[in-house]
Amino acid sequence: MDKRKKSNLSLVLVAAAIVVVVIIAVIIAGLRMSSLPELIQGQVETATYRVSSKIPGRVLEIRVEEGDTVCAGDTLVILEAPDIEAKLAQADAARRAAEALQHKAQKGARSEQIEGAFQLWQKAKAGVEVAEKSYNRVNRLFEQGVLPEQKRDEAYAQYQAMVASEKAAKSQYDLAVKGAQAEDKEAAGAQVARAEAAISEVNSYLAETVLTASESGIVTEIYPRVGELVGSGAPLLNVAMINDMWFVFNVREDRLPGLTAGTETEVYVPAFDKNVKVRIARVKEVGSYAVWKATKALDRYDLKTFELKAVPVDSDPLPGVRPGMSAILNAD
Repeated sequence: MDKRKKSNLSLVLVAAAIVVVVIIAVIIAGLRMSSLPELIQGQVETATYRVSSKIPGRVLEIRVEEGDTVCAGDTLVILEAPDIEAKLAQADAARRAAEALQHKAQKGARSEQIEGAFQLWQKAKAGVEVAEKSYNRVNRLFEQGVLPEQKRDEAYAQYQAMVASEKAAKSQYDLAVKGAQAEDKEAAGAQVARAEAAISEVNSYLAETVLTASESGIVTEIYPRVGELVGSGAPLLNVAMINDMWFVFNVREDRLPGLTAGTETEVYVPAFDKNVKVRIARVKEVGSYAVWKATKALDRYDLKTFELKAVPVDSDPLPGVRPGMSAILNAD
């Protein structure tokens, strides 16, 4: 029994020693941590834009992957839109029909029609000559007292009628030579312009089937897969513009002194092991829903959190930076 008691006592002493060592280690670590400067951690953010199409279609090809670097003008996605191609064929047919009508209006009547109008005019001219001779003959007989006045008037009326017929035939001939009226030609030209505008519109829709990068950047997200149908205006992928970057930190209000808008300081980026000179551009409250520190239990006040935005002073401080990288702001 004595040996067993002695063994148990030894175990108790060992356990107590271990507990004492752990407590001392915790105290030492706490003292060391309290002596270290308090850091504020944030992250890199960049401006992004979404690539989408004006028209619905089926994804035919995706030429990039997430993480790829693209330049302005690079082809990203190709869509297939057979409905738009059918509309282009319809618009092209309408243009050909309008051009045919315009050509007809500009060219005027056919040669056979012009010749027929000319012959009618010549016939009317001959009728005028005959009617004039008949009137002169009847007028001389009237003056000689052989024919009554009524006969002379009838001959004169016949002569005037033939003159009017000759003028009408001449007008028809002139119209056949000149072709359609100016208004008809203008209307035909307007129809051609309308058809060409329709083709331009459809071509603009077809151009939307090839989606390109508007700015250089990095592809961060791709939503559809090849073969999927996408709607008009639906986002297909996101591109982060690396040239437009900044740092974002969430800072408690008791750490804000010295961090006002316009202040210049430095941010450490662990990914590059480099300090970047920045200028604080904005200090904004993040709202009551954000992280806050309750201190009322300690007879103090609650501390709210503010969003701090810092922009690099240099135009290109970190070539190869990626959104989401960590950034450290030393508030001391």
